[in-house]
Amino acid sequence: MTDRSGEGTFTPLPLTTVRLGDLIFEVADSGPAGAPAILLLHGFPQSHHCWDGVVERLNAEGYRTIAPDQRGYSPGARPPSVADYRIPALVADAVGILDALGVDRAHVVGHDWGAIVAWHVAVRHPERTRSLTALSVPHPAAFSWARRHDADQQRRSAYIELFRREGELEDRLAGRPDALRGLFVPPLTEQQAAPHLELMADRASLTAALNWYRALSDEADELGPSTVPTSYLWSTEDQALGRAGALRCEQHVTGPYRFVELDGITHWIPEQDPATVAREILARAASVPQD
Repeated sequence: MTDRSGEGTFTPLPLTTVRLGDLIFEVADSGPAGAPAILLLHGFPQSHHCWDGVVERLNAEGYRTIAPDQRGYSPGARPPSVADYRIPALVADAVGILDALGVDRAHVVGHDWGAIVAWHVAVRHPERTRSLTALSVPHPAAFSWARRHDADQQRRSAYIELFRREGELEDRLAGRPDALRGLFVPPLTEQQAAPHLELMADRASLTAALNWYRALSDEADELGPSTVPTSYLWSTEDQALGRAGALRCEQHVTGPYRFVELDGITHWIPEQDPATVAREILARAASVPQD
């Protein structure tokens, strides 16, 4: 049995491949094939493995889970240009993966950068989104507001400018595996961090992941409200995301909304508290009538 708290053993899920044009994505697709689907979008600098403990719980409740390694993280989906990592392309990937796997509508879940993509999918493609559960990052317009107006969030977001400078972080981390490891351990266990560290050890993978930051633009302020049933999970010990943006999130949701504050949990919510994450996803999914 998988136990992402660090106890027990972990058996990797088999991966399927999805081709979208010239890009090939690796996707962990598990659970009953005909069951309601939950799309799980990881953040930086992780992979689909961040959802391992959550997936086990969702599958046990009869849901199908679809957890891709997103653009830049799948070796076969790593275009070279920064412009290839803009939000519209990331959103098109998520919707395209659903298309390729025969899923008309899904409960969409995202953490960190995956949450940003999930917000955009829910707002721009509500017809494909049964519900939204966002972890860590609030509605992009709320986050953008906090970065402009809240001194605490400005301090927390100072790292973004470093990440946006092409090649600089890669040079800093070259030959220093412990530098990136310190981002995860603690609070994550060595077992939880291992797949992410293995992926980011390759300079091409790290550059592709950082290209998400380098392709940032101002589309956040233009994103409308989420009209689908929405849950937002924010953790009090998140070093990157402050309270101001978290509390402002509800101003950008017109559908049913639930805000969940996780006390004592850091940024790495899916690995640190998979039971709560799964419970909230399931509660949100259960609140939506199934076709």
